[in-house]
Amino acid sequence: MSDTITTTLHSRDDEGKLLLRAVLAILLLFHGISKINGGNGFVTSMLQQAGLPAVLGYLVYIGEVVAPLLILIGLYTRPAALVVAVNMIVALLLVHTSQFFSMSDTGGWALELQGLYLGGAVVVALLGAGRYSVGGMYGRYN
Repeated sequence: MSDTITTTLHSRDDEGKLLLRAVLAILLLFHGISKINGGNGFVTSMLQQAGLPAVLGYLVYIGEVVAPLLILIGLYTRPAALVVAVNMIVALLLVHTSQFFSMSDTGGWALELQGLYLGGAVVVALLGAGRYSVGGMYGRYN
């Protein structure tokens, strides 16, 4: 009986990975689409204020468009998830440092969205894409 339960639980791993990948990627793509439509001026100005070259602001398109698309289809999933994680760390450090120890008006952590994106990206990087991916379950970077 325990073998049946174990088999049933393991047979859902790939569905869980797909759902996690899809949710993370789609929600991040909204941010990327917003930057495509409205530009990345906010990011470049934040970088300049931090004493960094504004041209680095264009990397946000990789972190919020290219990487989420790769995660969504399951190709180079682990490196793409690491790109998203780095993108989130940079966003936290550039924009949200004053909110690290703050609560929102509704009682949650002020950075819970950013925390979920960062955590989700790290989990995808650790778990890989799974069976339902372009790269396949045993793809080199999946």
